[in-house]
Amino acid sequence: MPHGVDTPGELIDCTVVQQGEKMQSERRLYRRESEESRRSALIAATQSLVAEGGMGAATVRAIAERAGVTGGLIRHYFQSKDELIRAAYRTLMDGMTAKGADATVGVAAGPEERLAAFCAATLRPPVMEASGVVLWAAFMHRIRADAELLALHEMGYLAFRNVLETLIIALPRDGKQGQTRAEAIACNAVLDGLWIEGSLLPGAFAQSEIITIGLRSVGAILGVNLLAHKSLLPEFRKTLS
Repeated sequence: MPHGVDTPGELIDCTVVQQGEKMQSERRLYRRESEESRRSALIAATQSLVAEGGMGAATVRAIAERAGVTGGLIRHYFQSKDELIRAAYRTLMDGMTAKGADATVGVAAGPEERLAAFCAATLRPPVMEASGVVLWAAFMHRIRADAELLALHEMGYLAFRNVLETLIIALPRDGKQGQTRAEAIACNAVLDGLWIEGSLLPGAFAQSEIITIGLRSVGAILGVNLLAHKSLLPEFRKTLS
C-alpha cells in the first residue's frame, strides 16, 4: 500500500468515529432542545395558573400537572418556586418588548414609520390581550413583597422604554438635551394606559380605534404625524385599499 494512503480498515474506523461524533452532537442538541422545551412549558404553566387564579393558584403541584411533568422535575430547572415565578414574569415582560421591536424589522427606512410600527404592535394582539393584563396585574401585587421581582420589573420597564427612546432619538427633529428621556417616559405611559383599557374592554372601542388614538397621542407628544404612516400597518390596509 503506498505511503499516505488510508487502508480500508482505517477508512471504516474514520467513518465510525465521524458517525459517532455526529450522533453525540445530535443527542446534545436534542437534549438542549428538550430541556428548553420543558423549561418553557413550566413557565407557560405558571403564567396560565397565575392569570386564572392569582399567585395562590400557582402551587408546585398545580404547575407540574399543568406542564405534564413530575413535581420533582421543577427543581431540576429552577432552584425554587420563587425563581420560577420570576422567570415567568421576565418572560412576560421580555415578550412584550420583543414583539414591539420585531414589528420594526422590515419596515421602510423612515424613523417615523418604525416608531409607528412599534407603537401599533404594543396595541394589538398578542400583546394587547386581557390575559396578559390580568397576568401582569397579578405580578404587580407580588412585587411589593419581592425585591428581586421588583428588580426584574424595573429591568423590563427600562428595556421597553429604551427601545422607545432609541426610536424617538432617530426622528429628524431638533431637541433639547435630556428631552428624549422625558418624552419616552410620557409616550410609554400613554401606551401602557391604552394597552390596559384596550385589553380589558375590547368591545368599548371601534376597530383600530386604540391604535389610532395611540399614534395620534404619541405623535402629539413628539411633534410628529405618525398617522401619516398608518398605511404600512395591517389594520389600515383594508380600509385604504
